[in-house]
Amino acid sequence: MATFDHTRLQVYQLALRFAGEGDPILRRMPGWRWPLRAQLQRAAPSILLNIAEGAGEHSRRDKARFYRMARRSATECAAMLDLLHAVQLATAEEVDAHQRRLHRIVAMLTVMARRLETQPSSGGAAAAVPRPKAGAQARSAGAQGP
Repeated sequence: MATFDHTRLQVYQLALRFAGEGDPILRRMPGWRWPLRAQLQRAAPSILLNIAEGAGEHSRRDKARFYRMARRSATECAAMLDLLHAVQLATAEEVDAHQRRLHRIVAMLTVMARRLETQPSSGGAAAAVPRPKAGAQARSAGAQGP
């Protein structure tokens, strides 16, 4: 069976676990709370989808951008869990367990994005910097000589 790059990422596996384990909370939410339910149903898969999109990108800048979007979706889920606890739709134990996983996901995505943003790429941005022509370099070097 063929595998995609994103499935090999530990952060993707953690996000997949989070999305699956949140389902019991969603199932017991009353129908009149559908806006909260719908928001969490969109935000949790968004973590996964942005990780997958980032893993599929070639550009370091684009990879980092998708990982940052995934991180934002994870923090959105953490805030949703706070709200669900505040309106008594999730227990403190449930929220704590899910938020511990989300905290780990956010930390991993932060490191991934920062590494991509700070490590030099092979030819990307550096190749876009204009270089002086050979003649200009020689004149410049000669002007600074002894």
